[in-house]
Amino acid sequence: MKCATVAIIGRPSSGKSTLVNTICERKVSITASTPQTTRNAIRAIFTDQRGQLIFTDTPGYHTSEQTMNLRLQETTRSALGDSDAILYMVDPKRPAGAEEQAIVRLVLAAKVPVVIAINKKDIAKDAEIAEMRKYIAEHFSGETPVLELSAKDDTGVDEVLIALFKLAPEGELLYPEETYTDQPIEFRISEIIREKAIALVTEELPHAIYVEVADLEYSEESASIWIRAFIIVERETQKGIVVGHGGSGIKKIRQGAFKEVKKLFPGMQVHLDLRVKAQPKWRKNSIVLDRILR
Repeated sequence: MKCATVAIIGRPSSGKSTLVNTICERKVSITASTPQTTRNAIRAIFTDQRGQLIFTDTPGYHTSEQTMNLRLQETTRSALGDSDAILYMVDPKRPAGAEEQAIVRLVLAAKVPVVIAINKKDIAKDAEIAEMRKYIAEHFSGETPVLELSAKDDTGVDEVLIALFKLAPEGELLYPEETYTDQPIEFRISEIIREKAIALVTEELPHAIYVEVADLEYSEESASIWIRAFIIVERETQKGIVVGHGGSGIKKIRQGAFKEVKKLFPGMQVHLDLRVKAQPKWRKNSIVLDRILR
């Protein structure tokens, strides 16, 4: 048996979370059209007859000096240092720039085996892929595996797994075979709600949202669970955008989240209570960031 920890790194919207979900055949990381949806190091576990790969889906690497972005950068750097291998995902639809160069430096400095995955094969032009291959060849040795895939269409994903298992050392499984993530249940609930909330709003507001599960109460007698959660924004004026006219927004968020949260508690009645409140400048508040970023 083989077992390895694999950090996935790439620019925002390169498809890291989509790949994790495709590999595990279920939702582990939330996805959205908004860049930098992932804020935490999300572990996803894939196990088959070859062994186990423990993926860490890291926040999209964005070279901003804002407080929250600096924390996200540190989360990514920490994941790289703790891994047996790195899966570097590249988006050929965007020209390589300063952010790509920063990622290359991080990957090379980690001094662990690397597999490079050129994603979005389903929509990228041949010339765009060729240009990205040229860029990769200028920075990595010819022995580094460079594969093309579409995480969305599940094409080329098996080849990525083959390449990673080749790099994996022999070892016992770190998680039971049926495990696909080790996220706490409260975190998974909050991420599902956040995904539905950011899909409802536009522009800068998705980045101003975080979700906190305040109460999680089980009742064995009625086989039910009550969940109370807060969708938190930065300004009072943003509350109305999330709530929507006549409560239509919060109702839509609750309905979308309820369907997925219910899957976490098979056979139980689920009650989901959502509220919206404002917490000014929370993205610059180290106490809040310590609590929600892990």
